[in-house]
Amino acid sequence: MPQAAVGAGKVPRVMVGSEQTRLVVLRGNSASGKSSVAAGIRDRFGRGLALVAQDNLRRIVLRERDRPGAANIGLIDLTARYALDAGYHVVVEGILYADRYGDMLARLRADHRGPTHGYYLDVPFAQTLARHATKPIADAVGETQLRDWYRPLDLLPGGVETVIGADSTLTATVDRIMLDTGLAGLPALDR
Repeated sequence: MPQAAVGAGKVPRVMVGSEQTRLVVLRGNSASGKSSVAAGIRDRFGRGLALVAQDNLRRIVLRERDRPGAANIGLIDLTARYALDAGYHVVVEGILYADRYGDMLARLRADHRGPTHGYYLDVPFAQTLARHATKPIADAVGETQLRDWYRPLDLLPGGVETVIGADSTLTATVDRIMLDTGLAGLPALDR
């Protein structure tokens, strides 16, 4: 695997994926629709698209709290890189707070050889609360905790994300991302 040039005292960059692989980073607050959009993209595309979900790696695999420097940050990065190097298109989805995950996401974006697209699903808190009430964890996680988690427009620096508002339907959001990323015109990979 070729490496980029290394400056004095800098860690070498290891390029990942290929010019054909697509990396999609899908962020937003709890109950903004990230998981539904990611599943819709995967269903629409078919085989050959890896779904790297923060909740799965952090809560299920590691069973850890979302804290600065937590192990799931590296595991998300490693998983996305592995899938890209194996020729999969990748959707990384989660709340992925900018202050905790931003550096990792910036490195991943910089190291990916193919097109990378970022999206932030922007849903007002009142709508977040209403959507949360329909989730299986609604009884375990109340309004106070949701309010503590909520960060309005927690965008990554550099304007690398397209903001999609709450008025965009699930179908419209999936359609838009499929077209923007070029996934709509690519064949599924039978693996």
